[in-house]
Amino acid sequence: MELVNLVRAAIFCAMAIAMGYSLMMVPNIELITVIIFLSGVTLNLWWGALVGLVAMGIYSGLNPLGSGLSFPPLFFAQIIAMSLCGIIGGLLKPIFFTKDYNIYRLFLLALTGFVVTVIYDVFTLVSYPLVSGLGLPGVLASLVKGLGFTLLHEISNAFIFLITVPRVVRYLAK
Repeated sequence: MELVNLVRAAIFCAMAIAMGYSLMMVPNIELITVIIFLSGVTLNLWWGALVGLVAMGIYSGLNPLGSGLSFPPLFFAQIIAMSLCGIIGGLLKPIFFTKDYNIYRLFLLALTGFVVTVIYDVFTLVSYPLVSGLGLPGVLASLVKGLGFTLLHEISNAFIFLITVPRVVRYLAK
């Protein structure tokens, strides 16, 4: 069974990286988060964490628009946040790995997509001020400055989760 999960994790990694590159020219609209979340929901929290770590490491480290390796604190913040996304997917597997989605479950799914994206955005936005020694004023300035872009990112991911997860899970839960 471990070999099957390894192959599935590799497929999730490849999908996350490919979808990341396919939409990298569209600011704050991405499918990496939902794919990593689905890896946790489909496999388990440890595999989801591994998929988040590997997929974001490759995507960010080899990004032609600017490698995350140029600023290691941001790179590690991205990897940690996406690993948490896979872990959250694994923890919420009992709720979301079902064929039946009612209005409450859909609302919780959209909220989950929003919250997971907030976690990612906070991790990445505070990585620079914390490491640069700007302290709390720098962190707050960074969060306020990025508010417009992060709201777009969080709201779009809420809708992406709402549209994508039920369809994929219904197919996989057969």
